[in-house]
Amino acid sequence: MDAVIEGFRLVAEPDVLIAIFLSAIYGLVVGSLPGLSATMATALLVPVTFWLSPIAAIATIITASAMAIFSGDIPGALLRIPGTPASAAYTDEAYAMTRKGQAELALGAGLWFSAIGGIVGTLSLMLLAPALAEIALSFSTYEYFWLAFLGLMCATLVARSSPIKAIASMLLGLLISCIGMENPAGTPRFTFGIPDLLGGIEPIPALVGVFAVSEVMRAMATAEPPKLPDRKFGSILANQWMLTKKYQWPMWRGNFVGIIIGVLPGAGADMAAWVSYAMSKRFSKEPEKFGTGHPEGLVEAGASNNASLASGWVPSLLFGIPGDTITAIAIGVLYMKGLNPGPTLFTERASSMYALYIIFILANIIMIPLGIVMIRLASRVLRAPRSSVMPLILLLCAVGSFATGSNVFSVMLVGVFGCLGYAMEKNGYPVAALVLGIVMGSMVETNFITSLIKSDGDVLPFFERPVSSILAGLTFAALLWPLGAWAWARFPGRRRRTAAAAE
Repeated sequence: MDAVIEGFRLVAEPDVLIAIFLSAIYGLVVGSLPGLSATMATALLVPVTFWLSPIAAIATIITASAMAIFSGDIPGALLRIPGTPASAAYTDEAYAMTRKGQAELALGAGLWFSAIGGIVGTLSLMLLAPALAEIALSFSTYEYFWLAFLGLMCATLVARSSPIKAIASMLLGLLISCIGMENPAGTPRFTFGIPDLLGGIEPIPALVGVFAVSEVMRAMATAEPPKLPDRKFGSILANQWMLTKKYQWPMWRGNFVGIIIGVLPGAGADMAAWVSYAMSKRFSKEPEKFGTGHPEGLVEAGASNNASLASGWVPSLLFGIPGDTITAIAIGVLYMKGLNPGPTLFTERASSMYALYIIFILANIIMIPLGIVMIRLASRVLRAPRSSVMPLILLLCAVGSFATGSNVFSVMLVGVFGCLGYAMEKNGYPVAALVLGIVMGSMVETNFITSLIKSDGDVLPFFERPVSSILAGLTFAALLWPLGAWAWARFPGRRRRTAAAAE
């Protein structure tokens, strides 16, 4: 109890409270700018932490990352441009709700369920840290391969168009992820003698290009501006309690999936959002409504990505193993401030750990009022002339992409992927599957090759381990699902029963 009281005292210090407030505003702004991800927002704060106390330094990392993950939903819902990769999974759904005049419902769902997911993830960090860390340590390259492969199969599950086109888009993304030297052999692939391609294709320029630039191109090719509701936003949280009661099982499922995926090193909020959105569609009683502006997927995926953010600190605090790119940065800050990760951190510096838990909960609580203010400020974009908004979007895309690689080549990539995204969507190929292939490609390849090296080319270990065999079964089920659904729909007895029911 003394450690808990001391934790509250540490958080109540003026410098910590000021750091939480300022980093919250900073995270909301950076996360809402296309191309500037939560990881980048966190990385840009590292020089600032040099001058802060240990608790204030960690508070800036925690608060800014939580706010950035949520605020990435804002441009996704208003302009169909995901602010962060974690928002890309349900950007089309949120934008469809905006087109139906339900922008405040979509943004309110992102805000409300992100806060709930963050709090639930924090409770899991407090109560289940040792057990979850043991689960994460039991994963080898075999399990990570199947987990990443399962994430790729989400491209077929979330596709509104033909599953064949979704798989084709995903395979194109995998091909793009092969560019560069990021492979076990260390040899250049598909670089065509261009030095800038040796480092591979970064996901951020691809994401910004296919979502943002293609949207600008589509607006240029459209004679009339989108028919958006000409009214002020109502209450942001008006119907969120109704959604909570209606979709409580998807919400808890999203929290659970986010906690499990977040604790696995290298997974993070991006994979949690994709997997949860796919699960939401498959387990929904109304799957046909997904992609048309249905809030169920937003509820589950929004809860999942923020839950994974908190649970990603489990392996980081206990073993110094980063759960994602954000906690990788946080580990460096912990070492710099003398809070060396490890089991002794929970015994010798218990008050600091309780302070960290309190900061997590406080950050997700203040996310609600600050998020409402941010949403209302951003909503002015809906009423701005399109001729003024689109050039500004292009400028933000160029700045965000330049910041990822600090070179003009990244800006050129954004333009190339913008043209590619425009052509794909015009022909019915989902760009979300393309982005997923680019993001997950290196993880699939690295773990596959490493596993084959460990097993001396034998594929049986991929199926012999208990967890690996379960993940393999889920992956093949997701892969064969479109074929099974097609066969079931054409089964003669099924057609007769459907016709009889219609009569």
